[in-house]
Order: sequence, then structure tokens, then C-alpha cells
Amino acid sequence: MVSPIPTSVKNIWEKWNLRGFVLLSLSLQTILILGAPFRKRSPSLFVTLVIWSSYLLADWAANFAIGLIANSQGDNPFIPNPNNTGHFNSDLLAFWAPFLLLHLGGPDTITAFALEDNTLWLRHLFGLVFQVIAAVYVFIQSFPKNKLWLPTVLLFLAGIIKYAERTRALYLASLDNFKESMIKKPDPGPNYAKLMEEYSSKKDAKLPTHIELTAERSKDSRTTTYVVDRGDMKHNIALVRHAFHFFNIFKGLIVDLIFSFHERFESRVFFHDRTAEDAFKLVAIELNFIYEALFTKVVVVHSKKGYICRAISFSAVCTALVCFQKIEKHDFHGFDVGITYILLFGALALDSIAVFMLIFSDWTVAAVKKSRQDSCLANILKRYITLKQSWWFVAENANPYLERCRQLLFRRWYESVSIFNLIHYSLKECPKSSPNIFDYFFMAYIEIIYLLGLKDLRDKIKYRKNKPLKKELWEFIFAQLKGKSMLADDPETARRISSARGDWILQDSDWNNSTDCRKLLPYVVDVEYDQSILLWHIATEFCYNEIKLEFKEDQTNKAVLTKIEHCKTLSEYMVYLLVMQPTMMSTVAGIGQIRFRDTCAEAKKFFSRRELGPDVDQKEACERILEVNTDVKPVAVKGDRSKSVLFDACILAKELKKMGTEKWDLMSQVWVELLAYAAGHCRANDHVQLLSKGGELVTFVWLVMAHFGIGEQFLINEGHARAKLIVGK
Repeated sequence: MVSPIPTSVKNIWEKWNLRGFVLLSLSLQTILILGAPFRKRSPSLFVTLVIWSSYLLADWAANFAIGLIANSQGDNPFIPNPNNTGHFNSDLLAFWAPFLLLHLGGPDTITAFALEDNTLWLRHLFGLVFQVIAAVYVFIQSFPKNKLWLPTVLLFLAGIIKYAERTRALYLASLDNFKESMIKKPDPGPNYAKLMEEYSSKKDAKLPTHIELTAERSKDSRTTTYVVDRGDMKHNIALVRHAFHFFNIFKGLIVDLIFSFHERFESRVFFHDRTAEDAFKLVAIELNFIYEALFTKVVVVHSKKGYICRAISFSAVCTALVCFQKIEKHDFHGFDVGITYILLFGALALDSIAVFMLIFSDWTVAAVKKSRQDSCLANILKRYITLKQSWWFVAENANPYLERCRQLLFRRWYESVSIFNLIHYSLKECPKSSPNIFDYFFMAYIEIIYLLGLKDLRDKIKYRKNKPLKKELWEFIFAQLKGKSMLADDPETARRISSARGDWILQDSDWNNSTDCRKLLPYVVDVEYDQSILLWHIATEFCYNEIKLEFKEDQTNKAVLTKIEHCKTLSEYMVYLLVMQPTMMSTVAGIGQIRFRDTCAEAKKFFSRRELGPDVDQKEACERILEVNTDVKPVAVKGDRSKSVLFDACILAKELKKMGTEKWDLMSQVWVELLAYAAGHCRANDHVQLLSKGGELVTFVWLVMAHFGIGEQFLINEGHARAKLIVGK
């Protein structure tokens, strides 16, 4: 039978497959160590795709290459085959095998692509065992005349250390073990049985006996409140140290641990004294600690054992390079020698980058003692930390190109807000009243996208926009949360505040006296959370598009304009979370996806009947909807089968219009409350998962709420009761 694959292609494959996969494995490691940090700085689908594919291919390429090496050992390695596909020296094959162990150990910058990867630590442990066995088998096959046995053994040592580091990092970051490491030792409390035995013996002796309880303050309660020196917040190293302190406490949020009353009190006092800017810096650093603890090797490497293992590994690679340099290479193919040097220098380069990242990291900065924060190393670290600061704190005369490079290479988070607009989406997706031939092609394309299940991905690429997280917006959110924290003196009030989704603001004394505000209360109390988001989003859009251009340009109304922009941004951000982050919002959104699609369907139907297509201005579309008579509620006309809220939002917008410019102050506070509700009620692991995709504003709000003591994760800890046995006379 004639083979469908030409002989020339087979010869090329047999000659270059092993060489190609060894170099591919090294290339993937380079991409991961340099590219993995970018995924927390950008939600770009392209960046995510590159990192994801490299992460999956890296292990596959290294495993496949080890298999090719083991398979090649079955042939005579010194005699060219008849097809002139070249030959491999068995010593070199044995020398290449531990390089692949190094690659399987992975870079320091990524051990897990998603949280679920951490639960597979046992699989990696078995992989370590079997890959070492495979590499040892290749090594043994090269005996008894292996000239490279010493550098091979050294690389085996380095490879085993790197692979063990990765397995250990996955083990520690798996949520079960992460939680286990934070749980305190079992506390049986006072010896109840002994006390009752004494009590019974006194009673049997007819002695008047009773037990008195004296409350004993817990050990935590007796500790001093966390002290911050004056001027500390202006010191970069002190800032990281404070963030690390609270990270060690509040990382328990990830696994739903309960915090003591003392921890809540300490955090509230600290953050009440901070400005919005300082709080943003602290939370950004704290979230960076969380990300690195769960997705990188940092916890394993930043320890005494980790430093020792890293020093041994680096020294082993350096020594292997020196040994290989001194060995005669007449028996080796020149191209293979070049590949070996590429592997050696590549391993040294990757380790050098890892050492650089090890030194210049927040973990190293946090380890700098207060007494040494003015040392030479500390001053270098200060300058490095400055490179990571937010764009808010950049000087006005900074070079824009250098600033762009700094943000791209060093910033901790994306620092932007993703937005999505329902009216804009419905207009653009509305079919034209008189389609041409290209429109029919477009409709066919959309049908194909639907069939392939890629509609959501296409919408995310096309309709999701990003805008910078403005300092004024963060200050407004922080002020709202801080004000509510002042009222949350007890856990019960804190739980009520965290459960509010607009009703707390509308029932507040400043707004409760207004008749118009009482009419708005059903739109947050009598509806589901996802329905409330869509109602207020569409109503915000209607009100926003009714503002006259002259008003927008009037600088005397700057305060009102700021509130309008806050409403617009938060409105579109919350719909983005509802529509494009359904996994995160699944615990609070209910049937949000169904309600969104029904609303879009009704909007497109309305626009189509009035010949409003993709080319129509959004302002005009909103005006046409508002022209509809809404004296009768939609549910009384259509029933409740359709979950659309388009015209209910129209009624809400008309009620808001009666309040004049005051409505923007009210709406901005309602939106913060809706955002805080989502932040406090989404699963913690969903917040953490978003850290690997650029980070989200809702996650910053989640952590700030925890620091302010707003939530359900706090428990007053009064300590044990001290029982005294009192015997009367």
C-alpha cells in the first residue's frame, strides 16, 4: 500500500521532531515566565488565549519530548539510518532529558491557570514520579560510556527541585489545604467534666454549692490594636508591610473563614483613618498577594527551604554548563551541540529572571524590617515599587510613552472598568428595515455563530468596552462604604447593610421624606436583584440621553456632571457583570440571562417596527421609547411570561425625571449599593478567579467592605467563661 504521507515528509519529521519539540518546550517556558504576569494587567482575550494555550502546550511538549527521547534509545544512536535522517548521540539524549524535567517544573510566574488546577496537585505528584523514572531510564540506557554523566546528574537534581516546587505550590494553593493551613488548633475550652465532678462531690457532701461564671477576655482581645506610625502611608515599604499584615488575616475570606471581633475592630480602625487613595494602594497590594499565593510559586520560593533549593538548582545548572563546556564534543553533531547550549543558556536565563522577580517582589519588600527600611536594598526596592503605582499618582509632566511602557510592564492591575450598554447593543443588533445583499450575508454569519455556540464570545469581543477607573469614582465609592461602616457598630447592622440593594438609601432619613423616593422603593424591594439592575440601567440611560448638551458643557454644574458620570459608569459596569460574567453573578443574578435576552428582544422588536436601525443615534432611540404611553403597567397588558423590563424601566425613568437634578445624587448612591451587594454576595473564589483576568472593581469593593467590617463573616469572640466553684458556709 502506498503511504499517504510522502517519504520526504517522514524524513523531515524523523530528523527534526525531537530537536523541534525540545526547542518548543523551551520557547513555551519563555513565553510563560515573561507573559504570565500580563494576564493580571489585562482582560484581553488575546492575552488570555496566548497564556492558556502556552500553559497547556508546555506540559504536553515536555512529556512528548521525553517520550521521543526514550523511543530513540531503541535505535543505534551512532549510525545514520538509511533515509539520512541524521543521528543522535545517546549521551546528548540523556543530557536533554533533565532539561525537560526543568521545563515541567514550570516558571515561577504561573503554576495554575485557574483555581481548579490547584486541586490537581496529586496528578502532578504522580507525574513527577513517572517523569523522573522515564528520565532515569534514558540516563541508564546511555551507560557505560556516558561522557556527560556529571552534568546530567546535576541537571537531574535541578529538574527534580523545580518539579517538586511546582507540585508543592499547587498543594498549598488548593483550597482545602489553603483553608487547613489557616485553621487554628482545636480548642476544647475549660475542663467541663472535672468541674462537674467536683460540683457533684460537693453536692453529695450536702455542702451549699453553686457555680459562678466570670467572662474572660480572649487572648486576641488582649492584644494591642495594630499601630501605624505617622507618615507611614507615604513610605512605599511600610505600605507593602501593612498590606501584607492584613493579607495574612483576610486571606481567610477566600475559604469563607469567620473572623474575630478583634480582627474586625482592628481593620475598621485602620481603614477609617485612611484616605481613598491610601485604601486603593493597600487593597491593590493585598490582592496581588492573594493572586500570587494562589497562582504562582511565590509561597514555596519565599521561605528558607525555598531559598536553599533555588540556590542549589541555580548552582547545578551553572556547574552543568561549565562541565559541558570542558568536555570534548567530536562525537556530537554540531547542530545538536548548538541546541544543547541553547538549552543551557536558556535554563540560566529563565532562572536569572526568576531570581530577579524573587528579589523585586512585594513579598521581599514585606520582609524588610522596619529598622532597615532606609538601607541600600530598601531604597532600590522603593524605586521599584514606585514603578507599580497607579496612573492616578503619575506626575503631569511624565513622558506619555515611558508612562505607557511602565503601566504595561509593571502595574499590578488593569485599573479600568469594563462596560456594556443594553440600548446600544439592541440598536446595533437590530436588523435593517431594507436590507441589502451584504446584510443577508451578515445574518447568515450570525446564524453560524449561534450554531457554533460562539455568540457570547462574539458579543464580548464586539460590545464590551473599557474606560479608566477614575480617581473620583473610587473616592465616591469609598466614601459611601465608609459612611455605612460608621453605622455598622454591631454584626447585625453590618449584615443588614451588606444585604441592602438600594433600599437602605431610599429608606434613609435624607430621602425617605420625599414622596417621589417612596415611589421608587418598589423598584428595588419588590423585584429580584437582576431585574433591579436592568431596570435602573435602562432608566439611567434614558435620563442620561435626555440631558441637554448645554448642560453637559456648563462647568458650573461640575458636581452634578460628576455624579452623572458615576451613574453612567456604574450602570454599564453592573450590566457587564450581569451579562458577561454570568459565572460570577450566578449566586445573585437569578434568571438575569433570560431577563436580559427578553428585554433585548423587545427593544429590537420596538426599533424594527419604527425603522430604527444600527445607524440611528442612541439619544433618538431613547426618546422614541419614552414617547410610549405607560399609564398601564406592562404586566397588566402582556402578562408575566416575557421577562422583559424595557417599559417598566421607562416608567421608572419618568418617576426619576420628577426629581430634577437631585435624581443623580440618589441614583449614584443606589448604584453603589447595588455594586456592594454583588461584591458581598458573590462567591469568594469567583472574586479570586477574576484576579487572573485583569482584576475587577467589584473585587476591590469586596475587600474594602471586609476591611470596614461590612458583611456576614464576623463573629464576636468574647473568650472563654471562667467558672468558679463557690462553696457556702
